Amino acid sequence: MALLRGMWGVLSALGTSGAALCADCGSRLRSPFSFAYIPRWFSSALISYPKKPMTSYVRFSKEQLPIFKAQNPDAKNSELIKKIAELWRELPESEKKVYEDAYKADWQAYKEEINRIQEQLTPSQMVSLEKEIMQKRLKKKAIIKKRELTMLGKPKRPRSAYNIFISERFQEAKDGTSQLKLKTVNESWKNLSSSQKQVYIQLAEDDKIRYYNEIKSWEEQMVEVGRIDLLRRKMKPQAKSTEKC
Repeated sequence: MALLRGMWGVLSALGTSGAALCADCGSRLRSPFSFAYIPRWFSSALISYPKKPMTSYVRFSKEQLPIFKAQNPDAKNSELIKKIAELWRELPESEKKVYEDAYKADWQAYKEEINRIQEQLTPSQMVSLEKEIMQKRLKKKAIIKKRELTMLGKPKRPRSAYNIFISERFQEAKDGTSQLKLKTVNESWKNLSSSQKQVYIQLAEDDKIRYYNEIKSWEEQMVEVGRIDLLRRKMKPQAKSTEKC
């Protein structure tokens, strides 16, 4: 679905308005992803990078989502997204053009600001900055992916018998640090008889059935909104191979 693809692009954009470009030029920060040392000022350069503008579809969706939530307070986000997508498809081209023109104007301003920032950097600074951008992008992409799946209502994975027992008994453990409480609960699990563990094993089996039913329904919704990239690999439709004549 165009909405979610667009939202992903917007959310993946790095940086916000902020500090001056070359603050703390003399200090250095060790990069956790390479053996090179990266000057601390690169973080300030990233902060000053503008966010990518919202696409016409995302802009429309952002306006409509609060309205749909107010009208349907009990509806899931995935259901609201589907309704917004339908409304966008039915929107006259003249009304869509308003959003498209706004996006084009924002994109031009975005490119000009990026060029202004990059003109102040030397070639070596640009190379190092690109490394930091990639590092931050990978980290942020993982966070955004998790938030997106939560927003879309992806079912939680099934828990093991051990995890069910831990979550049940952890709060009941005596006062102490989390590490000590976990150690106590872990010892309790080891001391359970086979018949006692069987109770949690059955709960885990029930949770697997819950997950299977929920994920199947959720993936059907994702297909409807065009997000087949979120399906489990074995569920994704295979591209048909073309035979040579």
